[in-house]
Amino acid sequence: MNTQFKTKHVEWFSAEDMYRQVHDWLSELEFVKDEHHFFEDLVKTYTLQIIDAKKFSEYQKIIDSIKHSEKRNNALIDAIKVHSNELQIMIDGVNQPKEEGVYKKEHRNLIVLVSEFLKDYQSLKSKLFEAVKDILKKDKQQRLLEKR
Repeated sequence: MNTQFKTKHVEWFSAEDMYRQVHDWLSELEFVKDEHHFFEDLVKTYTLQIIDAKKFSEYQKIIDSIKHSEKRNNALIDAIKVHSNELQIMIDGVNQPKEEGVYKKEHRNLIVLVSEFLKDYQSLKSKLFEAVKDILKKDKQQRLLEKR
């Protein structure tokens, strides 16, 4: 997503475009919220392996990042819901250039915040899945050694 292009051209967005974008964000962030629950379950499932692992401090950072990501996600969802409720300013038919300008500025800021969050979130997912992959690989090796 090219945020620089999108933030520079918010002035051209129609109220309908902003409405659609806000609802797309909410949908995506609600899905992320569900994924956070999955990540917590995943961490609980492999708690013993995480505690025993030589990479415990690395795994702890990932777990802390999940909690931080969850808080950021919830804050973004709340901010976007408020922003969505304020969309009325853009569609009420009343010419309010100052209020509409403030709304568009806020929309521009949300474009950047959501984009940065999703980028960070993808990085977190990659780190988590790599850690789980390492744990599963070690478990498999251990089972193979025990069978001998």
